[in-house]
Amino acid sequence: MEEICEPRRPDVRAVAASTVAVGVLTATTIVGRWSDQAHHKWLWLDLVVGLLSVGLIPVLVRRPVHSAVALAALAALSPAGTPASTVGTLTVALRRPLRTAVLVALAGTVGHLIQGIWQPIHGLPYLWFAVLDVAVHAALLGWGQGTQSRQQLLESLRERAHRAEAEQGRRVAEARTLERTKMAREMHDVLAHRLSLLATYAGALEYRPDSSPERLAKAAGVIRTGVHQALDELREVISVLRDTDIDELPGGRPQPTFADLAALVEESREAGTTVTYDDRVSDATSLPPATGRTAYRVMQEGLTNARKHAAGYPVTVTVTGQPGSGLWIELTNPASNGTPLTPGSGTGLVGLTERVQLAGGTLDHGRQPGGGFRLQASLPWPHE
Repeated sequence: MEEICEPRRPDVRAVAASTVAVGVLTATTIVGRWSDQAHHKWLWLDLVVGLLSVGLIPVLVRRPVHSAVALAALAALSPAGTPASTVGTLTVALRRPLRTAVLVALAGTVGHLIQGIWQPIHGLPYLWFAVLDVAVHAALLGWGQGTQSRQQLLESLRERAHRAEAEQGRRVAEARTLERTKMAREMHDVLAHRLSLLATYAGALEYRPDSSPERLAKAAGVIRTGVHQALDELREVISVLRDTDIDELPGGRPQPTFADLAALVEESREAGTTVTYDDRVSDATSLPPATGRTAYRVMQEGLTNARKHAAGYPVTVTVTGQPGSGLWIELTNPASNGTPLTPGSGTGLVGLTERVQLAGGTLDHGRQPGGGFRLQASLPWPHE
């Protein structure tokens, strides 16, 4: 609000125009008093006060309070100081807080009351002069403070509009970042699993070139089918990202649920991974679909990482839970001393942690004291 109370300095032309206007009013006042013979003896005082008052107008722009008080003192000496004093009172009311403006208006009022005592206006009783003096300065004070309040309100609304625009821009940027993160997570969850299967079959072709033509043809067919599935799933991921609330993917195929865990395990077994699957879940039909999809992604990521980093080693999967207690998923596999089948960046577990936390659960992963790797997720499963 400081910019409202202390506006930028007006240009030279504005100051010159104000000075000329006050000078014209002051000259008119002096000429008017000259027409009265009783005031001829005070002509020199009117001229001095008028020149000093007009000369203080440029200073009023830079030091309004001091200049306004000085103009009030000059107005007490002669009516020639009244135009400039009025401008000073209004300037302070426009640019300074209420307390300061009241004090300056009071100084102007007292100055004119003193002027009315020793240089009264013929035909106007002093009481009415005092009433007019107080009314004029009160009007100047109210006008200035009202204008200042309006400017402050406009400035506040302008700042709010700027903040709202900046906030909107920030929200748009965050939404875009969230969308990119979601896309990366979905593509990793779906494609990493599919591509790791393809890498497993391709590795078998590379290291067993002496296989029979039938086995080679079968492996090549699996790879070709897997590539088509990967492309289909990529299109499905993009469709899901366009609408996160849909329950079916293109072609009418539903999104994965808890019931698809067994098929996921069987798919890994067909790729050559030994998987021990222990399902101890009671009343799986009451599991919320969103929790089932999260459980599917947890197992998918665990099996994918096992194929990538411990190819050829067995994997143990245990799933337990019941309504009201929660759902627990644990995958363990021995450590591998060889080179990973495919390189990994570690972002899959980061994205999986975010997914589980959004579902209200927790995810724990790391190496076990005796060697090997463990991935454990806990998901909420409320009563119906």
